[in-house]
Amino acid sequence: MIWRALLLVLVSWAIGFMWFAVSLPQPLADKTTDAVIVPTGGAGRIAHGLEILEAKQARLMLVTGVDPDVKPAEFAAEFDVSMQQMQCCVVLGYIAEDTRGNAQETADWVATNKIKSLRLVTSDWHMRRAAGELRSKLPTNIAVVEDAVATQPTLFTLFLEYNKLIASWFSR
Repeated sequence: MIWRALLLVLVSWAIGFMWFAVSLPQPLADKTTDAVIVPTGGAGRIAHGLEILEAKQARLMLVTGVDPDVKPAEFAAEFDVSMQQMQCCVVLGYIAEDTRGNAQETADWVATNKIKSLRLVTSDWHMRRAAGELRSKLPTNIAVVEDAVATQPTLFTLFLEYNKLIASWFSR
């Protein structure tokens, strides 16, 4: 009897993993929101967030999980952002150290800035967990739009992220 239960869990995990790996979230077409939220950690995320800001599809951008050693001027130089745009529209969040921390830092910032809608920009393989953590910290009246940055993750990256996603479901 225990073997059947274990086999059922293993088969369920494998089917879930296949779904996770072949149906990664996709980039979003044009959509306007109050803000764009970009957790650090993946190639193309910040550049895509800045494109959204430049296209006036959001008025503010929070980059959450920035290393405390990164100064605004360094960030501006690295990503070719004017100091005027940094001062008006780009906020660097230094508190978060992980995905759950990104969600809390974002929720605090959203409340302070009276944001009603946001676009979450993160890697396709990271989107489900990041969006889930974020939605668990935000009030239900805040609209969250998912805008995945397309990547080519390794099987190992997908394996780790799928297991982190499952763990996050159980720890909420």
